[in-house]
Amino acid sequence: MTSTGTLVLAGTPIGDTADAPPRLAAELAAADVVAAEDTRRLRRLTQALDVQVGGRVVSYFEGNESARTPELVEALAGGARVLLVTDAGMPSVSDPGYRLVAAAVERGVRVTAVPGPSAVLTALALSGLPVDRFCFEGFLPRKRGERLTRLREAERERRTLVYFEAPHRLHDALAAMAEVFGGGRRAAVCRELTKTYEEVRRGPLAELTAWAAEGVRGEVTVVVEGAAPPGPEDLDGAELARRVAVREEAGERRKEAIAAVAQAAGVPKREVFDAVVAAKQAGPGGH
Repeated sequence: MTSTGTLVLAGTPIGDTADAPPRLAAELAAADVVAAEDTRRLRRLTQALDVQVGGRVVSYFEGNESARTPELVEALAGGARVLLVTDAGMPSVSDPGYRLVAAAVERGVRVTAVPGPSAVLTALALSGLPVDRFCFEGFLPRKRGERLTRLREAERERRTLVYFEAPHRLHDALAAMAEVFGGGRRAAVCRELTKTYEEVRRGPLAELTAWAAEGVRGEVTVVVEGAAPPGPEDLDGAELARRVAVREEAGERRKEAIAAVAQAAGVPKREVFDAVVAAKQAGPGGH
C-alpha cells in the first residue's frame, strides 16, 4: 500500500521578510510541490531567504483553487510533500487553503503546519483592546446593504472583532461600523504591520472614520471592541409593557414574555410586571 504524502501549510511574512519562520526555508527546499498564491511573490521571498525551491511550483489562488485542488490531492495521495504558501500570513485565513485542507483530510492525508506571522493576532495584540475572547470576521461585503447586514449580525457580539479591509474601502467600512455599533465604540486600525511605515491608530469609531476620510494606504486590519454587557436600559414603563405585548402577540406566554423583557432590559421582573399592570389599567376605559 502506497503511503500518502503530507500537506504543509506554511506561514509567510506579513511585511518584514526577517520574520519568516526558520523552518520555511527547509520546507521550500524539500517540498515536491510548492503551491503559491502568487508565484512572483514566492520568487521574491525565496530570493530574500536565499533558498532554492527543490520541487515543482504551481499557482494556487482564488481563481483556480477549485480546479487545482483535485490535482494537488492526487499528488498527495501518491506520496508527495506539498507546501502551500500564500502572499502573507497563514494559508486558509481569508486566503486560499481551506478547500485543499478539507479535501486532503477527506482522503486521509496528513496535514501539518509551519507556524508563522498572522495579521489577525498581531493586530489584536497591538490594539489595546481585550484579547481574552475574540472572533475573526474576515473581509466585509463590498455592497453597502450587505455590509450593514453583516455588521448587524455582530452588533451584540461581546468578543473583540477583527476585520480585514482594503485601504480604498476603509472609510466606508468604518462609517458603517460607527452606524451599527455606535460612534463611541473603541477600535484600532492597524496599517502596514511589521513594515517600515507601520501605524496603529486607536480611538472611537467616529474619530477613526473622520481620519480615514483623507484616504489610507497599505494593508489594513481593523480591531473593534465587543459590545458592552447588557445593563439597565433607560426605559419607561410604557416601553417595557409594549415589549411584553409584542412578545405576547407573537404567541409567547405572559410570564415568559415578562422574564425575557426583564433580562434584555437589565431590570427586575417585578418592574416589568408592574409596568404591564399599569398599562392595562391605563388602557381604554381605564380598566
